[in-house]
Amino acid sequence: MAAQQQDWLGLAGKIAVVTGAAGGMGRAMAAGFAAAGAAVALLDRDAAACEALAADMSGRGARCVALGCDTTDEASVRAAAEAVAARLGPADILVNNAGVLRPGPLSTLPVAEWDALLAVNLTGYLLCAQAFGRGMTERGSGALVHIASIAASNPQPRSGAYSPSKAAVAMLSRQLALEWGPSGLRSNVVSPGFIRTPMSESFYAAPGIKERREAMLPSRRIGTPADIADAVLFLA
Repeated sequence: MAAQQQDWLGLAGKIAVVTGAAGGMGRAMAAGFAAAGAAVALLDRDAAACEALAADMSGRGARCVALGCDTTDEASVRAAAEAVAARLGPADILVNNAGVLRPGPLSTLPVAEWDALLAVNLTGYLLCAQAFGRGMTERGSGALVHIASIAASNPQPRSGAYSPSKAAVAMLSRQLALEWGPSGLRSNVVSPGFIRTPMSESFYAAPGIKERREAMLPSRRIGTPADIADAVLFLA
């Protein structure tokens, strides 16, 4: 009974892949999976930061590997999937978390910036789902969790391509659930709101921003990466 309670999420022995693992939320997710007994593949474009994270996690007893991966590049994603299978085994869980934010008004947004953001925030999610989900469908089980945003349903001023990209992530998840559900896969979305991470830290540099944001929230508290990690682990 004690062992069952400790692994109530059923993640012990599973193999989880986290993209954007070197970022604030990615680190929290990776730590959460490791604490739940899963092996973790850490994928990030910043290979050095990923290696440092893996060294820290391994020192704490986690089974993990770090892989430099550009999720916008199909060959890079395919190579990462092959490396995960060779070093850890077939993936049971994919967390599509890698993302970028480039604010600016749509009226003057260069098409190159639009394309660059969609390549990371949307196309990269599809490439990873294809590369890691293929084996899941063959085995008849697996879980995909995609990080969207409240911006997916609530447009925000000067968010540029960010809000459209996250709205597309929400629909991508639903489409994957429809197509792959009969093969035993689950596809879900977590949509963070105000979460303080290294990517959003610049927003809090202006005086009074933290207090104004807290006042907008019923809990009067800015979210943390651990809050999102807990939701991701539950859905996984």
